[in-house]
Amino acid sequence: MPHTVRDKQKLKARISRIEGQSAALKKMLDEPHECADVLQQIAAIRGAVNGLMHEVIKGHLLEHIVHEDDVSKREADLDVILKVLGSYVK
Repeated sequence: MPHTVRDKQKLKARISRIEGQSAALKKMLDEPHECADVLQQIAAIRGAVNGLMHEVIKGHLLEHIVHEDDVSKREADLDVILKVLGSYVK
């Protein structure tokens, strides 16, 4: 079973948190708020997205690289994660 399916509830909870934070940010922009408050909310959203990314990457590394016996599959999965990380950190 893929790790994203196995960890579905935990990942969906993180996504729900991100959705709530995004909705709060949208609401903040409809009303007068200090720039610092808006920036803090953006930082919280970014942190939540980073946490989600960390969990999925960790699961991918463990399931598809660390515990993968087939060397060619392991190398292919490593290439996938390196490409994703490359686009994520840009």
